[in-house]
Amino acid sequence: MDRTNLTTTVIDEVQAPARKGGRLFMISSLLAGGTTFSFEFFPPKDAAGADRLFEHIQKLESLNPSFVSITYGAGGSTRKLTRDVVHRVKGRTGLVTMPHLTCVQHSVSEIDEILEGYAERGITDILALRGDPPGGGAYNWEDEDFGYACKLVEHISAFNDRHRGGSFGGFGIGVAGFPEGHPGTANRLDEMNHLKAKVDAGADFIVTQMFFENRDYYDFCDRCILAGIKAPVVAGIMPVQSISGMKRMADLALGMRFPASLLRAVRRTDGSDDALRRVGVHWATEQCRDLLDHGARGIHFYTLNKSGATIEIYRSLGVRDSAQLASGEMLPF
Repeated sequence: MDRTNLTTTVIDEVQAPARKGGRLFMISSLLAGGTTFSFEFFPPKDAAGADRLFEHIQKLESLNPSFVSITYGAGGSTRKLTRDVVHRVKGRTGLVTMPHLTCVQHSVSEIDEILEGYAERGITDILALRGDPPGGGAYNWEDEDFGYACKLVEHISAFNDRHRGGSFGGFGIGVAGFPEGHPGTANRLDEMNHLKAKVDAGADFIVTQMFFENRDYYDFCDRCILAGIKAPVVAGIMPVQSISGMKRMADLALGMRFPASLLRAVRRTDGSDDALRRVGVHWATEQCRDLLDHGARGIHFYTLNKSGATIEIYRSLGVRDSAQLASGEMLPF
């Protein structure tokens, strides 16, 4: 592997690939072994935010997540921060850590540099995304080296083929799925064709956008089967925590659907963040219970860099950690 142009941020902690029984851990292998439970974080903007983030990560580490993911800003706006957090989380905790990688405003050489740095550090999986255009609104994708996530998946797959060998076994590749529909694709048939193209290009698993109605997730999984998509689908869950947060979700997701029954529960409260958080935790807990009952392949918690809501969900489910959830063991009567 050519490392002459690597500019990976140097972190004090020495990186080592996550292993089990001497074998590299990849998320696809974890998904094959039962339901996974994972957490998503985003890079903080300053040192104080970084300290708070790692306090929450340490608390959530006790829940024994299958893996964690770190987001990536539009146009690579948090590119360095993402890599810093990825290396620090992996170095300090040993957790299987999956960075997001968006291709908007990145050249082929820049993407290769990032991939080489992650391979150097023992990262085993990448979540490949097109990403949001800077500033939102209209954007000329024709000027991009990678106009679609499918092209990024193809590039990572080709990178794997070129560099696989020795300690590098190739990156596992995750992609995004949209149970409520992709905001940029009005035609739902085209949407599934685009998703299948990503899987055919080399994607190993799918992580969904957050949703609040499990029927949307089950319908999405059924449509994946009908489209010939066999990759496992991990369900994205985010507890409602405030009215302002709900509005931000709706803006960011461009079509987030809040079920009427959830809205009624929200409207019954006094509007305080504490009351909203309790409603959100209860709703997300019931989503998780139902997903577990129906054998979901994975549950991915969008934590908003906080630990409280996720910990409460585990407690409400009556379990100590992810291993107990994944085992499927039932208390005998």
